[in-house]
Amino acid sequence: MVAPLKVGIAGLGTVGAEVVRLIEEQGRTLSARCGRGVRVVAVTARSKVKKRRLDLRDIAWAKNALALASDPGIDCFVELMGGSGEPALSAIEAALKSGKSVVTANKALIAKHGLRLAKSAEKHGGALNFEAAVGAAIPVVKTLREGLAGTDVNRVYGILNGTCNYILTRMEQEGLSFAECLKDAQRLGYAEANPSFDVDGHDTAQKLAILASLAFGTKVAQSAVYVEGISSIAPEDLRAAEELGYRVKLLGVAVRTAKGIEQRVHPTMVPKSSSIAQVMGVTNAVTIDGAGIPPITLVGPGAGGAATASAVVADIADVARGIRAMPFGRPVERLRATSKAPMERHEGGYYIRLMARDLAGTAATIATRLAEQKISIESIVQRHSDGVDANGAARKASPVPVILITYATSEDAVYRALQAVQRDKVISGRPQVIRIEKN
Repeated sequence: MVAPLKVGIAGLGTVGAEVVRLIEEQGRTLSARCGRGVRVVAVTARSKVKKRRLDLRDIAWAKNALALASDPGIDCFVELMGGSGEPALSAIEAALKSGKSVVTANKALIAKHGLRLAKSAEKHGGALNFEAAVGAAIPVVKTLREGLAGTDVNRVYGILNGTCNYILTRMEQEGLSFAECLKDAQRLGYAEANPSFDVDGHDTAQKLAILASLAFGTKVAQSAVYVEGISSIAPEDLRAAEELGYRVKLLGVAVRTAKGIEQRVHPTMVPKSSSIAQVMGVTNAVTIDGAGIPPITLVGPGAGGAATASAVVADIADVARGIRAMPFGRPVERLRATSKAPMERHEGGYYIRLMARDLAGTAATIATRLAEQKISIESIVQRHSDGVDANGAARKASPVPVILITYATSEDAVYRALQAVQRDKVISGRPQVIRIEKN
């Protein structure tokens, strides 16, 4: 009879506690699926006395994460403490160097030190599994690393942050401002007290860097990702998107181009008919475009204790089965370096909202400047004021919105045209520009 896999867990927060419960509740099922039992034999956390509603009487308590990782009595070290550095980094390295397998949900650590840890896993023979680091319950890591091992991926993109998707959903459905929705997201616990990591796109960038490595065989490099957040999005942009057949999402996009791998995070207009456009609220989704196959879209909860714990336990089950996939699908020495693609070279369609002065010749001036940059317009919406105030008296002309959708062009051309329009003084304020991602 095969001995059970002995698991040590560092971190007993929402996810860690749920992992302990899940392994206890699913013990028989795990044993049947893995061909051996799975047991939590040791844990550690910052507080031993905190009430967790867990029965830990038969489980050893390690002094700290490093001590747990070095414990010869465990086979698999599970890191659920978080953070891009210590103590998680040293603990994982210690576990790998002793030949143990490691499971982590730590996207920040994998984005920053994943290559270093993967190299150690390769050298010492343990697994390094991190399914829960991207998309929680969505099995996108295994899909890219194993399920599509025989497919050339051309593009991977998705909604990778539930906080941003929740805010944009509320803004669209209720006509609220970004500030109003953010405040409500904080009240409900979807956003942190300091929400910048989420709403400025950095959380999505870390996850995208990991996905790009798996999809394209590049070295994980968050610094290679262009990042833009959602704070500039206004309700009028969402109303315009609705009228034009689009929906605005914060997407992480990694795509193979003739000039290399382009990695970018930014608000994006997607056709309402697309699968990704249907994903609302705190839900996450990832679409994979591969050669010879229709696009694959994976949808599910991207955060939360139960969802994240399910992915962690699935990774533990792989260790119990004896599966040792290379962490990034290739030996680390075969991963290619990548650099940030200049966004001015990006090519695609664009949504442009201008506040144009309601004067004769304004539209012609805008059209001329766009034509000079060889930018073709797919559609244009111009709203005129009625020229009178609430009392029926003539009022001074005020700026009116002009909304343009372009055919595919370069980002550099768009901004050159807009700079010329601003010099012509036919618009007021800063133009709003949102990239369009086709199906």
